[in-house]
Amino acid sequence: MFGNLFEGPHLILILLAIMILFGSKKIPEFMQGLYKGIKEFKKATQDIQDGIKNSTEDKKV
Repeated sequence: MFGNLFEGPHLILILLAIMILFGSKKIPEFMQGLYKGIKEFKKATQDIQDGIKNSTEDKKV
């Protein structure tokens, strides 16, 4: 049902609706916040992976 939602004309309509709802001033702020959130999520994920790796190395010794 939603398989072709993000193709061609549908994507253009979605982007146009976002521009109308949020305005051109809010979109850069939103994207900057989204970037910071993704960056923090990746850092936290890496920290968890490092912690798991270190704990398994400690058990081997």
